[in-house]
Amino acid sequence: MNGYQEEYKGYIYRGGLSIVKKSGVGSAICHQEKMMQRAGIPVADSWQEGDVIHVNTVFPDSVLAACIARRQGKKVVYYGHSTMEDFRNSFIGSNLAAPLFRRWICRCYSLGDIILTPTEYSRKLLMGYGLKKPVYALTNGVDTGFFGRDPEAGRRFRKRYGISEERKVVISAGHLIPRKGIFDFLQLASQMPEVLFIWFGGGNTWAVRRDVKRALRHRPENTLFPGYVKPEFLREAYCGADAFAFFSYEETEGIVVLEALASEIPAVVRDIPVYGDWLEDGVQVYKAADAETFRRRLETVLTEDCSPMTARGRELAEEHSIRRTGMKLKEIYQTLL
Repeated sequence: MNGYQEEYKGYIYRGGLSIVKKSGVGSAICHQEKMMQRAGIPVADSWQEGDVIHVNTVFPDSVLAACIARRQGKKVVYYGHSTMEDFRNSFIGSNLAAPLFRRWICRCYSLGDIILTPTEYSRKLLMGYGLKKPVYALTNGVDTGFFGRDPEAGRRFRKRYGISEERKVVISAGHLIPRKGIFDFLQLASQMPEVLFIWFGGGNTWAVRRDVKRALRHRPENTLFPGYVKPEFLREAYCGADAFAFFSYEETEGIVVLEALASEIPAVVRDIPVYGDWLEDGVQVYKAADAETFRRRLETVLTEDCSPMTARGRELAEEHSIRRTGMKLKEIYQTLL
């Protein structure tokens, strides 16, 4: 094992990071370096030093990087963060482009010696595309040392936004796209005017659909949209809010869900296939199929003691910790090398 560590170094290609930095893919790229460090996998400082090249995006420069790495005899780990299914109902023109996007990502992912994707659900989707390379399910992980219960951080959150201790607060996070459930968020806020709803995140304004922009112009008064915030501010929000609601209709994992579980905030997520085999309704989270069920579930978590559920959520987050995920990555490296 020592020879393996000395001989092989992993290099994370960061082309396109400036574009995806404020997304889950950006978080995943940052997590990978921490995983490697905590698992004892040497991290190369330059392309020349790298023996295994990690590629995370499907932009043309990433395809070129993967091709060059293969010509140089390096191993390529291609991360399958995206699927055709989660590309739909996102930005302007995404539904029309979805079939083309599927063909493109298949070409990209096929450049990897192996493909890593966050969940068993997304692995099955990619396998269904006819990919011939080995596809492994490996969570993006969560930094359980950074995200966790912290009452003082919660007080800073409420002070920052001028929220009284008595006011109930529900938070959500993601791009302002239909797939993330922005319309359900607004509908629920209008039905629960006594609760403050805060949505963190946004995206490129030019890519936001007109119907989303129209809905935001007429949003309920009990909503806030701070946009993208630094991880430490989002951490404070998890600690200071009363519930986390994730309305997304399609995911390959959802890092923010792991962050919420690690922070021990009651979470309500949409009942979609990606959460079928690792999140249990009423155990670590509550699940909801529609806006009405979301409302009932939120009313429950805002009025009842959910500490047993949040404690189990924290346990699950520990199973997805960066340290444990790093050890699994190390095992995959051994099969690759």
